[in-house]
Amino acid sequence: MTAPAPHRFIPYTAYPPPGPPEEIAAQHRAIMQQRRSVRFFSDRPVPRRVIEHLVATAGSAPSGANKQPWRFVAISDPALKREIRLAAETEERAFYARRANPQWLRDLEPLGTDPEKPFLEVAPWLIAIFRLVRDDRDDAVTDQVYYVNESVGIAAGFLITAIHLAGLVTLTHTPSPMKFLCHILKRPSYERPFLLLPVGWPAEGCVVPALHRKPLEEILVFNAPATAPGVPSIEGTA
Repeated sequence: MTAPAPHRFIPYTAYPPPGPPEEIAAQHRAIMQQRRSVRFFSDRPVPRRVIEHLVATAGSAPSGANKQPWRFVAISDPALKREIRLAAETEERAFYARRANPQWLRDLEPLGTDPEKPFLEVAPWLIAIFRLVRDDRDDAVTDQVYYVNESVGIAAGFLITAIHLAGLVTLTHTPSPMKFLCHILKRPSYERPFLLLPVGWPAEGCVVPALHRKPLEEILVFNAPATAPGVPSIEGTA
């Protein structure tokens, strides 16, 4: 057996933001607060090169032991999208009719969802995200993977953010179970479906549910000294 190569480190090149951190963070906050899950898509084309850039961004996410346990399958073929829609709607009908308890269905009511998923055909692209339960690289020291769900979840977050920053829209679609994706897309047994993202432009007249996010004080806890007197907090209060 060949001995593993010695560990190698390279200098870190820091990203130079175009302004002070507080200003940049506030700008990014404002941009991302405009992001919404969209269910009404235009069939306007999105170039393949855009999808390549988006997925490359997702692939830059951190992962357990740098195993990068993800696979992104981009689908634009109308026949495949049709097949995926039909399979997803079969699972969704079972979910709404039998699998979901009454409280779950009540929680979904504000979203206006139902078993019909036309966006799976209308959106110009579907990106199916798979999690890998083993490392399949030829040069891998071992085929073990670590913190797979956490790693793939972070990569999915990178992808959703990149989609929004490109001016496009998406929806985190999770028909359950999703094993039909393995069959339709002919994926190997060690790839497991994680998330299905339609990607494209919003339809003309697109609407989204009137929802409200939790305020910052409900999601952020500072385990640190209180803000100094006279120094405004992020919400503009002293």
